[in-house]
Amino acid sequence: MPVPAIAAVQPAATSYLPSVGAVSDAGGEGFASSLTSAVDNLQGLQSTSNALSVQAVTGDLTDIHNATLASTRAQVTLELVAAVRNKGVDAFNEIMRMQA
Repeated sequence: MPVPAIAAVQPAATSYLPSVGAVSDAGGEGFASSLTSAVDNLQGLQSTSNALSVQAVTGDLTDIHNATLASTRAQVTLELVAAVRNKGVDAFNEIMRMQA
């Protein structure tokens, strides 16, 4: 029995990541806008994941692969945003402990 051919692997989409050029100046505005866009993208990923989860539960989902990818993207992005937040809080606390 012949083995079916495997379809070509497509590269992972990176549209949910902020662009590298978003932080162009040395001020805090670029960083703040990057954080804002990251949180907005996270909310979009979570809403997409939730919608696909509802479709899976109701039986309307046609491709479980897309639902799994959306769920994993939302999870990894949430972990990344939480890690950045934790590092920011740690840096702030370290600055506050410095003596003048």
